[in-house]
Amino acid sequence: MKFKMCLFLFSVCLLNCSNPKTSTLYVGTYTNGDSEGVYQFQFNTETGELSQKQLAATSENPSFITYSPDKKHIYAVNENEEGAVSAFKVEDDKTLTFINKAKTDGAHPCHVAINKQGDKAVVSNYTGGNFSLYDIKTNGALSEAFQVIDHKTDSLVSHAHSAQFFKDDLYASDLGLNAVYQYKLNDTNYKLADSSIVKMPQNAGPRHFSLTKDGQFIYIINEYSNTITSAKKTENGFEFIENISTLADDFKEKSFCADIHLSSDEQFLYGSNRGENSIVVFKRDATTGKLDKIQNISVHGDWPRNFTIDSTGKFLLVANQKSHNISVFKIDDVSGTLAFLHSVELPSPVCLLF
Repeated sequence: MKFKMCLFLFSVCLLNCSNPKTSTLYVGTYTNGDSEGVYQFQFNTETGELSQKQLAATSENPSFITYSPDKKHIYAVNENEEGAVSAFKVEDDKTLTFINKAKTDGAHPCHVAINKQGDKAVVSNYTGGNFSLYDIKTNGALSEAFQVIDHKTDSLVSHAHSAQFFKDDLYASDLGLNAVYQYKLNDTNYKLADSSIVKMPQNAGPRHFSLTKDGQFIYIINEYSNTITSAKKTENGFEFIENISTLADDFKEKSFCADIHLSSDEQFLYGSNRGENSIVVFKRDATTGKLDKIQNISVHGDWPRNFTIDSTGKFLLVANQKSHNISVFKIDDVSGTLAFLHSVELPSPVCLLF
């Protein structure tokens, strides 16, 4: 009896050891070199290992990708002069099947986001200087744009860089106009509520931003000034908290911020620096919203664009565009700081999606 029990436990151990927990990582790329589109890896959530690289879908310059809320579909911008956004179905084997493509009515789309209900998408057109809004059908297909929000003016060059839905609001970051806009849903269209939710430093270049889950704090990463602008929501809009540098104190060369993410528990904030080629780590005060810079760590690559945190919250992965590699870091669950583990090669990685 004891022998049979030991044999059973040994078999269970073997089964668990041979089938480690994995999740699928999708990677958006630029295809002007060796890349062919969206790639996928299997990610070991216990060791941080990336394996089984394969092409998930052929697509032209899918530089930013995102899931539908139920993870049954993926949407990818096609960052070209004649901008487009593509919809894909996620198959059982995690490969992607093309559904349809819609014009973005603006050049060089660089960001796409989906609302929580999964029935609307917004695309940011960098060179076009506008934001295009779409309905999403029940099969995941995109409609033609039902609204195009144009930020172009006669005197200023608009560069729409990212947008996010929050409940019935749409926040939109315009790097060229140096402002984060707020729109509110009015019947079927979005109407301007605020052309600058918080005063930005001169020539800051707001690129991406993170909202806390309750929508009470926003953190905006600024490409040109290498800073993060923090603000707290009040009854009358947002109230400025602080601007804080993303660079190490002794770094004096040129650098340009890219991406920003809060940890799942919102205790830590992370940002990427292209030039310093680093990830900056901040400890966040949940009451005041203030940030304390605690680490700048090399990405072991060149030009970190988008980065992501895996579902376990134990690993942070960075897409290094110019060095053609993805770097994996272990996150300390107490301090929030990062430790480099390893990297894998992939042509022109730009966006990472779990």
